[in-house]
Amino acid sequence: MDLLTNTVQPYAWGSTTALPELMGTPPTGEPQAELWMGAHPAAPSRVERDGHTLPLDRVIAADPARELGSAGLRRFGPRLPFLLKLLAADAPLSLQVHPDLAQAAAGFAVENALGVPVDAPHRNYRDGHHKPEMIVALTPFDGLCGFRAPRGCADLLDRLDVPGLRPFGAALRDGDDEAALREVFTAFLSPPAGLVGEVTGAVAREAAREGPHRADLGAYLAIARAHPGDPGLLGALMLRYVRLAPGEALHLGAGVPHAYLSGLGVEIMASSDNVLRCGLTSKHVDPDELLKVVRFSALPTPVLVPRAEGDEQVYPAPVDDFRLSRLVLTTPLRPRPLAPGAPQILLCTQGEAHVASAGASLTIGPGRAVYVPAWERVAVSGRGTVFRATVAVPGDRPNDTGH
Repeated sequence: MDLLTNTVQPYAWGSTTALPELMGTPPTGEPQAELWMGAHPAAPSRVERDGHTLPLDRVIAADPARELGSAGLRRFGPRLPFLLKLLAADAPLSLQVHPDLAQAAAGFAVENALGVPVDAPHRNYRDGHHKPEMIVALTPFDGLCGFRAPRGCADLLDRLDVPGLRPFGAALRDGDDEAALREVFTAFLSPPAGLVGEVTGAVAREAAREGPHRADLGAYLAIARAHPGDPGLLGALMLRYVRLAPGEALHLGAGVPHAYLSGLGVEIMASSDNVLRCGLTSKHVDPDELLKVVRFSALPTPVLVPRAEGDEQVYPAPVDDFRLSRLVLTTPLRPRPLAPGAPQILLCTQGEAHVASAGASLTIGPGRAVYVPAWERVAVSGRGTVFRATVAVPGDRPNDTGH
């Protein structure tokens, strides 16, 4: 096993204080948005092997069967299929969706055939993989996730009382659900001149009043202030506002429009760069391509809570690229064995954790992480909280008891 040295991504929407406070490091004065843990080629974690500092993707490439396990290698190829992050948002992120596996493969092939460089700023598909993801709140965490029911959207638009919104409210109230969501969302991405400004004023007015949508309107007002004049505000009005309590989670599947707004959390995703954006960003947007990927259906309540599996609290996800669980350690003298067979990253977020194998022992505090290759059997102990990231491969699942 290896102690990981990880890269902090200084995206403009990041908090200047949340990650330093968690990790006990001095703030730099610059945004610190994400701490990446994994083998993504854009910023792989680094490990010490035989006196040399090596990127984790290179270590895995040198012996993928040993590092990833035979089942994982068969299922995902010679790559770590997940990326673990600490995410600290202090401003809204882009309004975005991710493609499914078939869409990603097709889009990647098309852009390759057109000769678009993989690192071109206007490229949509940077690899052939899907990008399901999950965020678990460490602090109260605000986000937008999936469409509201059409009539709920109409009620919100009616409350704003903007003449230019009335036809859209009527379409949402009277039409077929999927068709109405598609029609209105598409129109909102290219709105009439002046409508975004009128809606911004109405959101500010209504956010100051008592009513059933006050919390939602406060979130939309923060978006409008962070991205003045951006038509993404109109699309955001159609999405469900969610506030997660610490320990709660959101799972974002393919085609689900979403935007994180604020808070600190542990994020896990399939290791991919495929993001289609339509607003609330200075990065490349491609509304036409995004509309091919969006799933126009209202989501049920998207908040997830973990389920108990032995000593672990597992966050359910309908994918096998990643499996995320939380261990709350309270008995330092009773190590908790973790089964081998798949690669793992163990991230401490509170207190202190000891990770021991037959030949080594490491101690980690908040914000520090350990990589465990598939062949190695380890146990964890201490007093604190550890998130365990791994994969779920049918027939070789790493969620056995390990005894």
